[in-house]
Amino acid sequence: MGARIFVRVQKESFDVAAEAARLTQGCTSIGALVSFTGLCRDEGGVLAALEIEHYPGMAEAEINRAAREAASRWPLEGVLAVHRYGLIRPGEPIVLVVTATLHRFEAFAAASFLMDYLKTEAPFWKKRHLAGKGAGDWIEAKAQDHAAAQKWRA
Repeated sequence: MGARIFVRVQKESFDVAAEAARLTQGCTSIGALVSFTGLCRDEGGVLAALEIEHYPGMAEAEINRAAREAASRWPLEGVLAVHRYGLIRPGEPIVLVVTATLHRFEAFAAASFLMDYLKTEAPFWKKRHLAGKGAGDWIEAKAQDHAAAQKWRA
C-alpha cells in the first residue's frame, strides 16, 4: 500500500492539529510526523495583505504530482498539503505541509522537498497589498528559494 496523499487548495483557513490528526488517523506504524506552516508576514508593517491566485484543478493536480514524487523518493506513510488562495492577512496561515513516516529523517526531507516545490514551481501567483496604498506588485520566488529547490533536481 502506498502513502496516503491529501491535497487541498482552499480559500478558508485550516487547523494544523486537526489536519495532522486526519493524516495519522488509524496509522499506528507512523514514528515521525513533520509539519510546516507558512504564515503571511507583514514585512515590517508594509504589507496589509497577500493576494494569492491559482488555476483551479491545475494547482491541485500539480501539488498531487509533487506529493507522489515525494512518496516515491522517501518511504512515506502519508502526505498532506493545504494551500490557501484569496486575500490573506498578516498572521494568517497560507500553507501547510505534513509528512508522516517511520523515521524523522525521511519526514523532514520530504517536507522540505514539498515546501521547496510549493515556493518555486506550484502554479500560484502572489500580489502584495501595501498598507495604505492598495494593490502593489506581483512577487516572484526569491533566488534563495530557487537555490534550495535546485538540490532536489540533482
